[in-house]
Amino acid sequence: MNEEYDVVVCGTGLTECILSGLLSQSGKKVLHIDRNPYYGGEGASLNLTHLWKLFRPGVEPPKEYGTNRDWNVDLIPKFIMANGNLVKVLLKTRVSRYLEWKSVDGTFVYQMKEGGLFSKGGPKIYKVPGNDSEALKSDLMGLLEKNRCKNFFIFCQKFDVNDKKTHDKYDLTKDPFKVLIKKFDLSTNMVDFIGHAVALYTDDTFIERPACETIEKIKLYMDSHGRYGDSPFIYPIYGLGGIPEGFSRMCAIHGGTFMLNKDIDEILYEDGKIVG
Repeated sequence: MNEEYDVVVCGTGLTECILSGLLSQSGKKVLHIDRNPYYGGEGASLNLTHLWKLFRPGVEPPKEYGTNRDWNVDLIPKFIMANGNLVKVLLKTRVSRYLEWKSVDGTFVYQMKEGGLFSKGGPKIYKVPGNDSEALKSDLMGLLEKNRCKNFFIFCQKFDVNDKKTHDKYDLTKDPFKVLIKKFDLSTNMVDFIGHAVALYTDDTFIERPACETIEKIKLYMDSHGRYGDSPFIYPIYGLGGIPEGFSRMCAIHGGTFMLNKDIDEILYEDGKIVG
């Protein structure tokens, strides 16, 4: 083990592992330390032993739950947008080759539906349309709504924040999203699933925010849809903790040193600089 390093990285969260991987790749001598016995920090994927040690210390996992290799529980469960920045970073750094992926089957919403002449009302589960062609086939909307949704999705696909011609008569960097609701006559049901299931907002504040923000989120959803499967989301099959572990592997390949289950006793300074 080397006694001198150019960089010491504390913690194996995603940000820390990306840094250690890139620094090691650029020729720096990197020491990466984590007090935990696993990679990932707050974004780790834990087996049963580590999960019980974290949340139920001193208690053994029930035998009927199986073995450690049967479990990878994400501390912060998320899906990954197939055309998002994280995927682009993984491809650029080639860390994606260290991971196995699965395309999520689809995105669905649970809604109450009014009964009609030939159909029963009540709660139903619907697949969220990811583009204009799916909008025309979706049971989430009525016949007239489908066409309006299709036209809105086409408008979003053509939108370029730097090309004012694609803004129609508006300045969508300033005008709120509600001007598009009015322009395309989007119903409350359509605004609901577009805002929350496509643009992925957690509240309705997007309606009063500049429209370009929501359009860019919708475009990301649409660009990700069909890239690797029938939904915009992908997931590493061994858990999200595999992503920081992939960057740590890149660091190790380029000479980085890792020490898990190792706490730091003290940081030493000389003349205002860290020396150990």
